[in-house]
Amino acid sequence: MPVSFTDLELAFDFVSSGGGGSNEAFLDRESGKIYWRSDVGDVPEEEFPDDIEDERYLQIPDRRTLGLGKPLVLDFARECLPDDYEKVRQIFSRSGAYARFKDLLARRGAVDRWYEFSAKTEQAALRAWCAKNAIELSD
Repeated sequence: MPVSFTDLELAFDFVSSGGGGSNEAFLDRESGKIYWRSDVGDVPEEEFPDDIEDERYLQIPDRRTLGLGKPLVLDFARECLPDDYEKVRQIFSRSGAYARFKDLLARRGAVDRWYEFSAKTEQAALRAWCAKNAIELSD
């Protein structure tokens, strides 16, 4: 059953935005339906299948699961801000790194490049995950 890549991206963003596993999404391999749930009270709950642990369902990964946290930032710095690579490495050696990284991006006029790089890399990683799990995409 082909699955909409757009729908998978939405689920991926939802899962990645939760932090700490508070958001989950599962793909029903047979029907192509995506089930969503959150520990946060403002997301409407839908009824999950009783057999969600069955191999028929595949949990949608988040950014960290696909290696898109710090490694993505360092890849970006290496490619797009090579003169700042060591500074970015230092930034990500402490907590609060993303705020300092975004400040650096703003000072370098690289915010748009970061978002383009990040989106392109995330899409490629999600498509690779789909291929690895034999998920046929409709778009």
